[in-house]
Amino acid sequence: MTAREVVAGARRLVVKIGSSSLTSVSGGLDVSRLDALVDAVAARVAAGTQVVLVSSGAIAAGLAPLGLARRPRDLASQQAAASVGQLHLTRAYADAFARHDRVVGQVLLTSHDVVRRAPYRNAQRTFERLLSLGVVPVVNENDTTATDEIRFGDNDRLAALVAHIVGADALVLLSDVEGVYDDDPRRPGASMLDEVHGVADLDRVRVAKPGAAAVGTGGMASKLAAADLASGAGVPVLVAGASAASAALDGAEGGTVFAPTGPRLSARRFWLRHMAGSRGRLHLDDGAVRAVTSGPAAKRRSLLAAGITGSDGDFEAGDVVELVGPHGETVARGVVAFDAEEMPELVGRKTRDLAPEHRREVVHADDLVPVRGPAATATV
Repeated sequence: MTAREVVAGARRLVVKIGSSSLTSVSGGLDVSRLDALVDAVAARVAAGTQVVLVSSGAIAAGLAPLGLARRPRDLASQQAAASVGQLHLTRAYADAFARHDRVVGQVLLTSHDVVRRAPYRNAQRTFERLLSLGVVPVVNENDTTATDEIRFGDNDRLAALVAHIVGADALVLLSDVEGVYDDDPRRPGASMLDEVHGVADLDRVRVAKPGAAAVGTGGMASKLAAADLASGAGVPVLVAGASAASAALDGAEGGTVFAPTGPRLSARRFWLRHMAGSRGRLHLDDGAVRAVTSGPAAKRRSLLAAGITGSDGDFEAGDVVELVGPHGETVARGVVAFDAEEMPELVGRKTRDLAPEHRREVVHADDLVPVRGPAATATV
């Protein structure tokens, strides 16, 4: 099947909508746009697809009710706008889906919910139960309590992560642009890409920055990064215009489709590569790098103490650490079997020379995953 056919026939689908496609600075939520989106999603659900909707717009939706002319710069005001706007946004979705006899559930996530294994698994179970009950989960970052700087557009990446959390067959990113263009679509001669099969297909793409008045600042760069993340983990992606949501969701028509460029990772390996928070680093020699990165997963070997040249960080057994090559590059991530304070007794020693209680893998092959480069090691 082609990537478009997979999107069109997906039995479980994640759909992301951006702030600029739902709201305006002057008018808050645009109910007509939201209703059109809900109509398209509800039609796909009625056809038998389970849909998870990742929706930006909470902060933007809170501007008008608070009498704010533009997005505030300070974190406290952003959080206040998110608090007010999230209520308006969720109520609007609940009312719109009620027209189709569909129940919605709100799921607010932060990085803390996904960087640790237990909360990550809890999120998986919650999504699974909601979908089994016929509920349409509406997901957003919890901007009200987030301590890091809040940025519109972060939900592109969140949508890619959610697609893997829920085991989605495909991801659809909807925005105010019809697809991926090789130049600013407002310029004469700019053409839209139909399909992307790898980074080489994007060599001629020049991404414009969002305008100063935009309520969403993710832009196309954010969508390209999210599409790369999802497609690299085996999930096809369709980037399409929100105004054509019905065609995009009904038959994967229009827009730009990203074919999978990597194998479908298990939920655990995806979590290790993209979502887990790292607590330290293990430094490897060349032989150890080859052992943990070469060949298919079934043939990769565990990391033994003999291949480790040093360690740093304050980690405990069961924490995720980065595995670093001789030149300082991160080559893999894994779950370490020892505390940091135990490592000096292990570094560089053969298994037979270790105390009996230490004669085991430092990182087992089942608990490590290679990464493609520095960008792949970034946590949420």
